[in-house]
Amino acid sequence: MFRRERSIPLRGSAAALCNNLSVLQLPSRNLTHFGVVHGPSAQLVSAAPEGVPLAQRQLHAKEGAGVSPPLITQVHWCVLPFRVLLVLTSHRGIQMYESDGSVMVYWHALDSGDASPVQAVFARGIAASGHFICVGTWSGRILVFDIPAKGPNIVLSEELAGHQTPVTDIATEPAQGQDCVADMVTADDSGLLCVWRSGPEFKLLTRIPGFGVPCPSVQLWHGTVAAGYGDGQVRLYEAGTGTLHVQISAHARAICALDLAPEVGKLLSAAEDTFVHIWKLSRSPESGYTEVEHCHGECVPDTQVCGARFCDPSGSSFAVTGYDLAEILRFSSV
Repeated sequence: MFRRERSIPLRGSAAALCNNLSVLQLPSRNLTHFGVVHGPSAQLVSAAPEGVPLAQRQLHAKEGAGVSPPLITQVHWCVLPFRVLLVLTSHRGIQMYESDGSVMVYWHALDSGDASPVQAVFARGIAASGHFICVGTWSGRILVFDIPAKGPNIVLSEELAGHQTPVTDIATEPAQGQDCVADMVTADDSGLLCVWRSGPEFKLLTRIPGFGVPCPSVQLWHGTVAAGYGDGQVRLYEAGTGTLHVQISAHARAICALDLAPEVGKLLSAAEDTFVHIWKLSRSPESGYTEVEHCHGECVPDTQVCGARFCDPSGSSFAVTGYDLAEILRFSSV
């Protein structure tokens, strides 16, 4: 069971975007950072364990060429082996900051040269893999940035072509030292999933075809891909082969966020039906297939949920954002 905890106030509501919440826990400092997007700005809030807000910072999208201020599409903390960077994507480009948002260390402008005049240009979908940060784009290409141990000498090392429609989300998990292991999955507006092996050169291992609805959010756990779709379904696939293991009619409306608590194999799903569900994933010793058990359902009434994340690796607490809701809702296990 989970109970509602003290909410964290925001200066404005969260934008109605999928995956509109990022969480970074700093156990050594007894702090949790929360990041939420609204229009041309991103709000960063630091909070103590009881939910007391300690500091707030607002970041703005770099203007670039254009008349109106660009809209931010996502904010996400990328935990690399040697540093943590805050990545912000917008309709103009990609901004990377030190983890507290104090210093911008890199700016990459999006090239709209091959976009048609009626096509929106944007970046969306952010994940760290090893010493790389991967960012999806409107064209379906994935930009791979090589991140040094310190300093601003970040390099665009590769562009991955696997998608024909805009990328929605990217998920990674640490490779366990095996060869040919699938450690990154990317999703797009058509519902197509691409499974990759990261490294000095990324390799496309398999494509999992969509079925006519977008896949706004995706996660990866022990070689299992968890994908949340626009029809409310959650599907679990074998990453290496693309085999469908489990299909759950989890929600009545489009899923807007998935998250994983990797230590315990808990999966969180949130959707526009105002529900947040928590599922327990496990591998069957006999068949080797992934099995699912429903653990908890939480209704956030009268709220268009747009972001949800676990606040710790053990899945004992989670946070939720909603459109037109000027606070971050927090829940913890009893």
